[in-house]
Formats: sequence, C-alpha cells, structure tokens
Amino acid sequence: MIAEDDAYFRFQVEHIISRKHGGSSELENLALACVFCNRYKGSDIASLIPETGELVRFYNPRTDRWHEHFRIHGVVIEPLTEVCEATIRILQMNHDDRILERQVLSRRGRYPSEAALLLTTEY
Repeated sequence: MIAEDDAYFRFQVEHIISRKHGGSSELENLALACVFCNRYKGSDIASLIPETGELVRFYNPRTDRWHEHFRIHGVVIEPLTEVCEATIRILQMNHDDRILERQVLSRRGRYPSEAALLLTTEY
C-alpha cells in the first residue's frame, strides 16, 4: 500500500467486481488501484489455489480488513489467508520491481509500517 503521490503513474478506478461479472459502477464497488494491480487483476474476481485447485476469491477492500489478510515484513507483503495469497500472486504484489519501489519509498520514509497500516485500515 503506497500513496498515490508516491506512485509513478496515477491510480485508476477499479471495479472490485467487474461489470462483466455483474458488478456496478456504484461507489461501494469501486476502489483506487495502482496501474499494475488493476492491469493484473483485469476482470478476475478469484483464482485457484495451486496446491488444491480450490477456487478462492480476491481481497475486497470494501468488506475485508487489511490486517486480517496481509502482513508487511520489511517491504514484502505476506499472506495470512488464502484470499490474500491469491490476491498477492495474481496482482504480482511482490514482483521484483514492486519490491524495489517499496525499498526506495522505505528509505525516503514514505512506505508505511505494519503498525501504521493497522491505524489507518480500521473501519
């Protein structure tokens, strides 16, 4: 999670459940997403767990709580749930380029700590 001001490209409005799958363009189904997350997600709403073949949905920023699914370890985003694992894998959240971006932001004091995320993601 980085601030839009720290991203190279402006964030995009993303449909959490794509219109293709019956999602609306109402506010409760929209979220800001970085260009890369939005591109990798596309119209997908779930993925298969590689080990079991079980279908698992993606993290929903409108209904899920960050700290119940994700943990930040340095600049790596670690999964706590299968929902998170699928989201991280498909959105390529720990791709080398994204890790590098977080390292640069961390050195500048612009990448949030786990504690800071807990404070800002409580609803």
